[in-house]
Amino acid sequence: MRVLIVEDHVELAETVATGLRREGMAVDLAFDGDQALERGAVHDYDVIVLDRDLPKVHGDDVCRAIVASGARARVLMLTAAVTIEDRVGGLGIGADDYLPKPFAFAELIARIRALARRAQPAVPPVLTRGDIWLDPGKRVASRAGRRLDLSPKELAVLELLLDADGRVVSAETLLERAWDEAADPFSNTVKVTISRLRRKLGDPPVIETVVGAGYRIP
Repeated sequence: MRVLIVEDHVELAETVATGLRREGMAVDLAFDGDQALERGAVHDYDVIVLDRDLPKVHGDDVCRAIVASGARARVLMLTAAVTIEDRVGGLGIGADDYLPKPFAFAELIARIRALARRAQPAVPPVLTRGDIWLDPGKRVASRAGRRLDLSPKELAVLELLLDADGRVVSAETLLERAWDEAADPFSNTVKVTISRLRRKLGDPPVIETVVGAGYRIP
């Protein structure tokens, strides 16, 4: 899952990003409305966590632009305001959910995962294919009843392959959705992660390489 955090309080943004990365998410940061619009135009985010009171371009205008662009990203709006009118206003301009500050980190994670499941098409809470089972929310995976000891990136790649339901997923898509913008697009990161994931999944092999196209679990 790839998430964009838009928050002008740098320390808070970095703290939230660190916590989400520990949950296996790929996280980018933007510290004002201009940066948010630039990143949203380049990357295909699952969820955008958007502070409403932003410099340069107000959060409301950022939200309107995201909705108008037709992006698949779901918007979770953050604000220090707590009145019902503020909440209704945020939802009225296209935000998918609303979370007042201060917030509990566990609730933020739960809301982000819930919004990601509402993507188009909707992502089921548990993914299965053959004898492979994955619960993205609990970050638990197994094969034939054997629990798999997977790293956050291996879990993210497995989730994308299972969610594809047998379709081929390109290396570019895996890099875009499972890593953040700090990843080197010319590295062999995806290939190495796939190799490790194959080894941990064991025999018989289930991840198929489609030459010139990508990977799939048929």
